[in-house]
Amino acid sequence: QVQLVESGGGLVQAGGSLRLSCAASGTTFSINVMGWYRQAPGKQREWVATISSGGSANYAGSVKGRFTISRDNAENTLYLQMNSLKPEDTAAYYCNAGRDSYRPYWGQGTQVTVSS
Repeated sequence: QVQLVESGGGLVQAGGSLRLSCAASGTTFSINVMGWYRQAPGKQREWVATISSGGSANYAGSVKGRFTISRDNAENTLYLQMNSLKPEDTAAYYCNAGRDSYRPYWGQGTQVTVSS
């Protein structure tokens, strides 16, 4: 089993920045792909970004160029640097992990609120 704990959410003004962290513990050797998802009130959870153990990253179009996903494999920690935040980025952000396309592990979420 893998446990994921997010941190770093908060309230920020539009145009500001936040850095989210996700600490992984447990059988971390079993995972190679980690990512971030988000869910706004009344909306479905949506994919934000994914990164492989080798550092290959992919982004949703809505965040590309503003968000940067990274990971520290030695510390089993995932990051999401969010710049130029917009009110529409307001959501609960969730860390996700697994092996290849099987990614069953989720964190509890951290709230990001962007005020206009």
